[in-house]
Amino acid sequence: MEELNQSEIAARLDQLTELSVELSKNRDMPVLLEHILRVAKAMTRADGGTLYRISDDKRFLCFHISINDTLGMYQGGVSGAPIEIPPIPLFDQYGNKTLSSVAAYAANFGLSINIRDIYRADVFNFSGMRNFDAKFNYHSQSFLTVPMQDHEGELIGVLQLINASDPHSGEVCAFSETDQRFIEALSSQAAIAITNQLLMQQLEKLFEALVNMINIGIDAKSPYTGKHCQLVPELTMMLAEAAHECKSGPLADFSMNARDRRELWLAGLLHDCGKITTPVHVVDKSTKLQTIFDRIAVIDTRFEVLKRDATIAALEQKLAAQDLPPAERSARLQQIEAELAQQLQVLQEERDFCRFANIGSESMKKEDIARVNAIAARRWIGPDGLAQNFLNQEEAENLAIPFGTLTPAERQIINDHIVLTIRMLESLPWPRHLKNVPEYAGGHHERMDGRGYPRGLKREQMSVQARLMAIADIFEALTAADRPYKKGKTLSESLHILGKFCLNGHIDPDLFEVFIRDKVYMRFAEKFMDPSQIDEVDEARIPGYPVRPQEGGQA
Repeated sequence: MEELNQSEIAARLDQLTELSVELSKNRDMPVLLEHILRVAKAMTRADGGTLYRISDDKRFLCFHISINDTLGMYQGGVSGAPIEIPPIPLFDQYGNKTLSSVAAYAANFGLSINIRDIYRADVFNFSGMRNFDAKFNYHSQSFLTVPMQDHEGELIGVLQLINASDPHSGEVCAFSETDQRFIEALSSQAAIAITNQLLMQQLEKLFEALVNMINIGIDAKSPYTGKHCQLVPELTMMLAEAAHECKSGPLADFSMNARDRRELWLAGLLHDCGKITTPVHVVDKSTKLQTIFDRIAVIDTRFEVLKRDATIAALEQKLAAQDLPPAERSARLQQIEAELAQQLQVLQEERDFCRFANIGSESMKKEDIARVNAIAARRWIGPDGLAQNFLNQEEAENLAIPFGTLTPAERQIINDHIVLTIRMLESLPWPRHLKNVPEYAGGHHERMDGRGYPRGLKREQMSVQARLMAIADIFEALTAADRPYKKGKTLSESLHILGKFCLNGHIDPDLFEVFIRDKVYMRFAEKFMDPSQIDEVDEARIPGYPVRPQEGGQA
């Protein structure tokens, strides 16, 4: 084949330049690899070409895409047609480098192999190609095989071209030295671009693995919050996809691409990362008196001491009554027994009340709180022999919690996790395509009316993504069946509560409507909820739904 003239060289340089631009822009690896092969074929006027990728274990060259124009063959790549050719081993069974295959040789030694005619070459084993020719009535002749190596000399793959054609006669000819140099330049560019793509993918995988590692740490502290960290992003993406599909209404302009989805997914995974610092005894506080153990047992012991003291006092009184006349002694003993029985009954009732109050499953009435304070003020003799209040201030404060099991101070500790989440996420140097992660993750405790925390943002100050994550966070918490302080609510109960949240300005009404209308709740329930919680839902009875009147109907 004659050497190229200046115009042909300029044309090839233009092809290389265009490919360089494409390599820097395209993030779709299969499309990118196919484009590389097609440019190489066009540049050398090759009839066929194959691009091999090295296997993960570095022991094989795997056919990634194979094209032959004469035979109309197009396998692998974006075609979707399966590769019917087995991979080429780089090593034999003893671990020695394979030298008989031209592709393996080029890969093992990092050398380009340019063969004018495989039927006249005796260096490599071309029996496979000859069998291929016989099977398909084809004639393989010239071969150019070029290894694709990154900047560190690591093998990325091998580019192989078959049967160059003369630009004037169209006859099959050998690949020229100029062809070889251009394809080597193209392969080098392609290898570096592919390496950059792989590095970016590896960094993204590493980052997501680090995110999951944080959630594993949270899970190790508390299995309850750990599952929450996994389910909130799942529900967030379900609702986000439903919003993305809206073709009309307030959410018609909301859309996401692949990067937007990844950004939101990571924000969902990280939305509670600040809980890694929250004390376990606060996160897992299933009763009011629980710290590292449930201190109701200590209160039980004190009641037993009071009962013992009452019994001892009664016995002492009975001994003192022995000196009384018989008739008077009998009456006195009966009185002592009655008084003791009454005391023991009162103590047992107070003990039962403290146990009930400790659970925190129902709200405390004012008279209940007053009773806690009265019990706290009871005097007893402690282990140190000194008289003291039956309940100390901290114990009384915990038992008198009006709702749930957390004191105001503990509730603040729980709430502070979002502050720390924001601080942690805002301290990271996010790339441009992930810059919104702190805002998305940090807004799930805000309210549409501005009464949320930590920043008191209103609806118009929040992104759609932050608003929909707030719904996902609440709904998952309502339906969660693994929390130590409550039972998981049924589907209908959870939607009823969520509807009230919509009416009182807590959650976004437009997203709430999508959540119900598109049955996002049902998809989540069927995938993640216990079947016993999935009851019949009458959407007409959900408060606040529909948000706006439907055509021809009434709200």
